[in-house]
Amino acid sequence: MSGGANLTFAPWGATLDELRSAAGAARSAGASCVWLAELHRSAFTTAAAVAHAAAPAGVGTAVALAFTRSPLTIALESLDLDELTDGRFRLGLGTGVQRLNEDWHGVVWQRPLHRMRDVVAIVRLVVAGASEGRDMRYSGEELRLAMRGFRRPVEAPRRAIPVYLAGVGPRSLALAGEIADGWISHELTSPSWISQCALPALADGLAIKGRSRADVDVVASAVVSVDPDVSTARRRAAGTVAFYATVRTYREFFAFHGFNAEAEAIGAAFRGGTPLAGLSPMVPPAMVDALTVCGPAEMVRRRLAELGQVVDTVKVSPPTHGLTDEEIRAAQTAALDVVAGMDSRTTREA
Repeated sequence: MSGGANLTFAPWGATLDELRSAAGAARSAGASCVWLAELHRSAFTTAAAVAHAAAPAGVGTAVALAFTRSPLTIALESLDLDELTDGRFRLGLGTGVQRLNEDWHGVVWQRPLHRMRDVVAIVRLVVAGASEGRDMRYSGEELRLAMRGFRRPVEAPRRAIPVYLAGVGPRSLALAGEIADGWISHELTSPSWISQCALPALADGLAIKGRSRADVDVVASAVVSVDPDVSTARRRAAGTVAFYATVRTYREFFAFHGFNAEAEAIGAAFRGGTPLAGLSPMVPPAMVDALTVCGPAEMVRRRLAELGQVVDTVKVSPPTHGLTDEEIRAAQTAALDVVAGMDSRTTREA
């Protein structure tokens, strides 16, 4: 891909069989990794489901919720997946937003960045030592681990699994720069936001530990909607923009792009009971163009290449929110055709 970025894909499927087929299609199209999300399904379960079909591409979670499982469970599931994929697994973690943690999962929301630091440390400790039977102890600001005599009777392919963190705030970005092997952008993003906001914040974190930029794989997510008619492509992507505009956590992100008023209006309509189908028309074309990648195939390829100039990896996904299954299938097929038509060779170690 132009700029030397890895081209990866986040597949969609109405069933696990369809998801598995989509992962295989992404691999055939040249994607170097397939990413599995967590909202309506478990990211770990779906990663296991597609592991064989995706080979030899990598398999990652983008992202799994970090606080709804114990760090030990995350570590063990990661070890299982790394074994299942012959050392091709990448663990992507995100905090999620407060309402999701508290109202959906019953998880106490307190000092999420401190908690994330502890989760990553414990996961790495267990992954490194679970096959050796050594005592594993950790005492952090939010979490602790005290295990004696625990030995996993399974040989692990690796003693370290790459950990990717997601986040849009400067402190979460700095944490990724400080401790993570990679950072994954929000589903909505732009080259300007990555250059002006994400990379400087990542650099702040890198400086804390004396790390270099090459130590972090920067992954930009791109919601891709391909159609010869630009207005049709925009319509398919507008639901995803509207969905995230309902979340107050992302207000600064929308404000950076000049769409604070639009996001506020969409959020107010949602809280007033307007369904997603009614929110999509509230998203202006300029907002869709700024935050997603829409249009005819050649235009999409050009914009993906531009995104690839400022990051190490581009994660392509089809639009899903507010669309029928058939519309998503068509959008995914078109997105895969674009991926297959690009140079997805990498100049960076995957």
